[in-house]
Amino acid sequence: MKRLLLSYAKAVTGLQYFRGFRTNMKSGFLQANVVILHKDLADDFEAFCHANRSPLPLLYRSKPGEWGCPPLAAQADIRDDCPQYCVFEKGVLVNKVDSLAPYTAQLQDMVTFYLGCSFSFEQALEKAGVPVRNVEQGRNVSMFKTSVPCVKAGPFHCPMVVSMRSVPQIKLDAAAQCTHQIPLAHGGPVHIGHPALLGIKDLSQPDYGDPVELSAGDVPVFWACGVTGAEAVQSTKPALAFTHSPGCMFLTDREEATVSHQASESEECPLTFCISQNPLHYSVASKMAVQRVRAIEELIGEDPGQRGIQALFVQDELLKACLSLSYSSSVLITTGFPTHYMHNPPEETDGPPGAIAMAAMLQALNKHVVMVIDQRALEMNQWIMQDAVDRGVIKSAVPMMSFDSSGPDSALRFLCHDGDPSKPRYDHLVAIERSGRASDGNYYNMRGVNIKHLVDPIDDLFITASAVPGITTTGIGDGGNELGMGKLKKAVKAYMPNGSLIACDVAADFAITAGVSNWGGYAVACALYILNLCSIHRRYVQKGLGLLPTPEQHSLWAASLPSVAKEEEMLHILVKYGVRSGKTANLGLEVDGLTFHPTHSDVIRRLNDLSIEKLQQE
Repeated sequence: MKRLLLSYAKAVTGLQYFRGFRTNMKSGFLQANVVILHKDLADDFEAFCHANRSPLPLLYRSKPGEWGCPPLAAQADIRDDCPQYCVFEKGVLVNKVDSLAPYTAQLQDMVTFYLGCSFSFEQALEKAGVPVRNVEQGRNVSMFKTSVPCVKAGPFHCPMVVSMRSVPQIKLDAAAQCTHQIPLAHGGPVHIGHPALLGIKDLSQPDYGDPVELSAGDVPVFWACGVTGAEAVQSTKPALAFTHSPGCMFLTDREEATVSHQASESEECPLTFCISQNPLHYSVASKMAVQRVRAIEELIGEDPGQRGIQALFVQDELLKACLSLSYSSSVLITTGFPTHYMHNPPEETDGPPGAIAMAAMLQALNKHVVMVIDQRALEMNQWIMQDAVDRGVIKSAVPMMSFDSSGPDSALRFLCHDGDPSKPRYDHLVAIERSGRASDGNYYNMRGVNIKHLVDPIDDLFITASAVPGITTTGIGDGGNELGMGKLKKAVKAYMPNGSLIACDVAADFAITAGVSNWGGYAVACALYILNLCSIHRRYVQKGLGLLPTPEQHSLWAASLPSVAKEEEMLHILVKYGVRSGKTANLGLEVDGLTFHPTHSDVIRRLNDLSIEKLQQE
């Protein structure tokens, strides 16, 4: 009956009405994109679909010359069941037709692929209270070619195509959660935020479909799109191929997938977080992963030294910093707090262990990592790093350099190739227990002693980075006088001892507070481990095209977590070079006046327990 109804609508009212008929029918039936290829290419295209499941979720592959698709629709005839078809010859669009009946002879040797379509989740969006702007505006959805390459299979290769729907910021979680439950309609979003991060230059100029206007407060949300199949046809250039015309899908007899009302209660539901305003960028992780990271954040906020650090705590700074680090390709880390100005060296044992723990995990995740250190301490830190490699604390030595401000553009030239803000060398800067510049231009330890003469102006890098789109910064501290803690300056001045004098004036995008700064570094390593084992987050980072981590990768990441043995060895190395405990100046296995056993070792064990527990469920 439905196929007769569609045929009637098509014959009586024409294509334009049929498009409106699709939009307004509210049938609740699953829709499909269509690709028709010669049988000799069919196996390779099926492999291409399996390798790129988000844009090309395969619903059914026909036999050669099979017009119907029994699992999807009764009495179907693919030659006449789409409102409009595209005809390709050698990858070139040569015609658009409303019937493939004239090609019946050629179709005898061709195979039809029915692929999931995002129109199938629009009712789910509406039921979740998410407005569908293209429907409201009576337009086809906007579709764009991206700079994201699909995984190649046989001769098939092409950039991924995405569809865009503008979603109110307060409805982002709902949009991600309800579409996540419908993988046969592309699943959850692959990007939320600035279109240029997908290589899209102008939302008003879609490659397919119609431009759709964003309402005030809306955020562009992008889903993988089945028109990727048409791009694959054009890239591969088969002698003859057919696809549906974008927006003119095959309508099946199957009802759309039902979305559970308990979706938001599931531990595996996605949650969205804004990780950048310039450019606008959101990330996604499962509720389970978020809960684990929050538990880690709570743990490192313990304050055995009774500094009152809880007054600086802001929830999800650890989470957002690590969501951002997941996208990084090159990370610059800095540490070094010369609090012991009466000793040589003046450094303390808080900072370097946490920095190296972060670097170890970032290396395991295949990030390029560099450290910037005060010039006077560069050689010593290079020796420390080599000992850390030799003793198994970190797998590979992290390159080290210093920064000397020799002119107004020194910081920009350090951060960006040729001083060009569009060509940053690093996309994330992390400062951990790094002496931070106060509002009077000096650098103070917790006792209020000015140690400016021992500190290079690495703060300039963070100040400059704040104006470079695409560079994000994180500060980790335990007192408020550390680089990056300027984000919490008001609280530092109000609640920390000597706060009005010592408060760092330089802000980072994310400010992670911890009872001991090293714990913040350990926490970053653990949170990165959790997030990269979260299938929802990993899929999103890889734009829906990534593979699950291999057992070898998993083992490498687990081996890169901080451990009691490695961190105890790290303290032995620091003691060897005369580095002392921050609070007491003791030369021993102590950080900030707290002995490694039992205080620090206990925190490390608990961090590992929180990182590994239940992750296999994801």
